[in-house]
Order: sequence, then structure tokens, then C-alpha cells
Amino acid sequence: MNARRRLLVVLGATSLAPWVVFAQAKKAPVVIGWLNFGSRESFSHQLAAFKEGLAALGHREGQQFVIEERWADHRRERLQSLAEEIAAKRPAVIVAVFSFAVSAAAKAAPTTPIVLVGGGNPIRLGFAKTLARPGGMITGVINVVEELREKYLELLVDAVPKLRRVGVILDSSRASGVLAGSMEAVRRSAVKRSIELRFEGVSSSEEIEPAVSRLVNWGAQGLVVFYGALVTAEAARIAKLALDHRLPLAGPATLTDVESGALLGYGAEVSAMLRRAAYYVDRILKGTKPADLPIERPMTFELVVNLKTAKALGLTMTPEIMVRATRVIQ
Repeated sequence: MNARRRLLVVLGATSLAPWVVFAQAKKAPVVIGWLNFGSRESFSHQLAAFKEGLAALGHREGQQFVIEERWADHRRERLQSLAEEIAAKRPAVIVAVFSFAVSAAAKAAPTTPIVLVGGGNPIRLGFAKTLARPGGMITGVINVVEELREKYLELLVDAVPKLRRVGVILDSSRASGVLAGSMEAVRRSAVKRSIELRFEGVSSSEEIEPAVSRLVNWGAQGLVVFYGALVTAEAARIAKLALDHRLPLAGPATLTDVESGALLGYGAEVSAMLRRAAYYVDRILKGTKPADLPIERPMTFELVVNLKTAKALGLTMTPEIMVRATRVIQ
């Protein structure tokens, strides 16, 4: 190459460099899918917590990422079509809240990384080989802690020591093994505290009110609600029915609509789980494979106490409950 040609090549490269940098600076933001089994009205705080987590890690919405959000409004039949809508946007990663959303996302976008939040046991559900090494396209944060299944009754009796008969509402659409485990756990707790139990399984919205009525006729003095998709969808209704019948209600903090009338809610702190989900998205966007990111159990828990409900029921919360409360609704 002669001197003139070398000079032209150098000048050309120099003149192109700013345009290359400009093009890189204007790179389109990545798409993050958001598929939530719940409703935006009830669970917008979850999305806010997730965005807070991304912001803390230096990701700017609108510049570096955009979120394609879809909400199923507690209707399982909507999830698959919503997941396919997200998949059509070619997301870099999908955040799926609750197990049903994870299943729909995995079917719609089998080669897209998925960060799960909450839901059932990921190994039993086929989402992962082990928690330490998921081995596929799904990772994230779960709220499955077996010990919690005994906590609801214990907390309810600690709050209302006079209870002797407690009704238990179960989502009977769940796997038989999960139901059996929940029933056995609450039975152990009942034996310790000399509590008589009656179980009512519900598999549709229409069965909830009759189930509560049967428990009232049996003589239930309080209610415990266990995790399940139907219970999630009908949490506010169950809480209202309990309040209408003057029954103190306890259940998972993520599912029991404490602000609608339930007395107690206990479980993993969902906002912390969503902020942690942002960490997983950050790692995946930086090149880490979901198969290599261990699925985590929750690190922080909350006990929510509704003093407004306590007053309506004529109850005074015991000091041992109040000192353990992480959030109090006045």
C-alpha cells in the first residue's frame, strides 16, 4: 500500500469512529418481559420494587431497557396468550410471577431466560434440576418455605388465645402431595395447641362462600388460608367473608389481602424478592446463563397485623404478636 492510500484509510477510519460511537450510544434498549398472574391494580407495587432493583444496579428505563408488562388478573386461562404476546416482542429475559406464569412463559419462549418469582417448588414443577444448579432456562427467587405451613395457625392462636375451633381453607386444585403436606403441617400445629380443625377444599370461586358457611355452621372461631392460585385470586373476597362472619383470618402475606380485612398475614417479603429478581436480570443481561444461577429461597419475612380488623372484631392484639409485627395496618 502506497503512502497516499494509507493516509486515506487512516482518515476514513478516523472519520467513521464518531459515527460508530454514536450508533452504539443509540443502541435500542433491551426488552424485559413481565408476566404476572395477578392484577396491576393489586400488585403494581411488585413491578415498582423490580424497577427499583434495576435502577439500583444502574439500569435506566427507557434508555437501557423497556418492560413489556402483561397481567392475567388472576385468570389462568389468559396466561398463555399473554406469554405469547411477550414472546413476540423478542425479550432478552422474562420475569414471571407465580408458577402458572412461569409455565406459560416457558412454553411461549423456550429459548428465552426466565426469572421466576414466588410459586411452588421449582424441582417438583419441572422448572429446575436442583436449586443450586437449575440446569435450564429458568432461575430466580422462590417463596417456598415448608416451615411456614405451621406458622399460620400458631400466629392466629398467639393473637387470639381463646380459639379452640379453626377452619382451614385449601385450594384443592393443587397437587395432592402439596395438599397432604399442608394438612399434616397444620395438624401438627393444632395438636401442640389443643385446637380442633376442619378442612374445606375449594376448586372454584363458586365453592368459596358455601365452604365458609359450612365452617361457620360447624362452629369455627377462626380461619386459616393456605397458598393456591384460587386463593390468590379470591383473597379479598375470602377476607371479607371472614370479617362478615366475625372470624379472625390468617394466611400467607403474599396471598391474604390483609388490607381488605384479614387479621394476620405472614410470609416472604415480596418487595425484597422482586428487588432480588432484578439482580438475576442484571446477571443474565451481562451474559450469565440462567442454568448457572442458583435459585434462592427468601431471605426476609414479614408479619402484617391489621389493627383495624382487630378493632372490628373486638380483639386486642397480644404484646408478643405486636413486637413481632413488621407492618401494622391502622
